[in-house]
Amino acid sequence: MTFKKIMAVAAAIAISTSFAFGSADAAGWNEGGGEQDEAMHLTPDRENGIEVYEVCAACHLFEGWGRDDGTFPQLAGQHKNVIIKQLADIRALNRDNPTMYPFALPESIGGPQSIADVADYISKLPMNPEPGVGPGTDLEKGAQLYKDNCVRCHGDNGQGMPDKFYPLIQGQHYKYLLRQFEWIRDGKRRNANPDMVKQIADFSDADMRAVMDFVSRQTPPKEMIAPIGWENPDFN
Repeated sequence: MTFKKIMAVAAAIAISTSFAFGSADAAGWNEGGGEQDEAMHLTPDRENGIEVYEVCAACHLFEGWGRDDGTFPQLAGQHKNVIIKQLADIRALNRDNPTMYPFALPESIGGPQSIADVADYISKLPMNPEPGVGPGTDLEKGAQLYKDNCVRCHGDNGQGMPDKFYPLIQGQHYKYLLRQFEWIRDGKRRNANPDMVKQIADFSDADMRAVMDFVSRQTPPKEMIAPIGWENPDFN
C-alpha cells in the first residue's frame, strides 16, 4: 500500500471512529485472547515486517527511535510480546491512542500475521545511542524511588519481563516516560497494569520527575545500541 493510500484510509477511519475513544468498556490488564494470542503463536515473516513497519516509520522513524520531545516513543529493541499486546490493545480500543489507531488497523497493516511480523522486526532494531534524558537534578532520589517501587517488575536496569508483558523502559525518551507515568498514575491509560497504578498512586509530580529522569539514563547492553549516526539499511 502506498503512503497516499495509507493516509486516505487513515483519514476515513479517523472520521468514522473519532467518537469511539473513551466509550469502550475498560479491558482487564492482560486478559489475552483474540489477535494478541493469535499473533503470539505465529512465525514472523521478516520481509512483511519491513513492509508493515514502513507505515509506522512516519511517526517512529525508520530507525524506530521515536522523538526525544516525547511525542512518539522509541520502539526499537522493545520486547516482541509487549509490542504485540499494545498493538492488539489499540486495535481493540483497550488503549486510547487516536493518533495511532487508524495506522494500526487491518485496513492499514493487515491482520494478526502482520502484528507478529512487525513486532518481531521492531524488537530486533538497534536502539538509539542518544535518547532524550531528563535534567539530572534529583537522580539520587530517583534511584531510590526506582529501587523501592519499580525493580520487581521492570528489573534492576529497566529491562522489563517479556513473559509477563512488562516493557523494557531502558533507553526510552524522558518526556515520553513522564507522560505515560502521569497517565498511568492518574488513571488515563486504560490498559495499565493495576498493580502499577496502585504502586505509584501516591507519587508526587516531583517524585515522578525524579524517577523518570533516573529511568531515562538506564543504558541498554552495548549489543542492543546502534552506532551514532546509524541509518536503517532496510529503507535506504
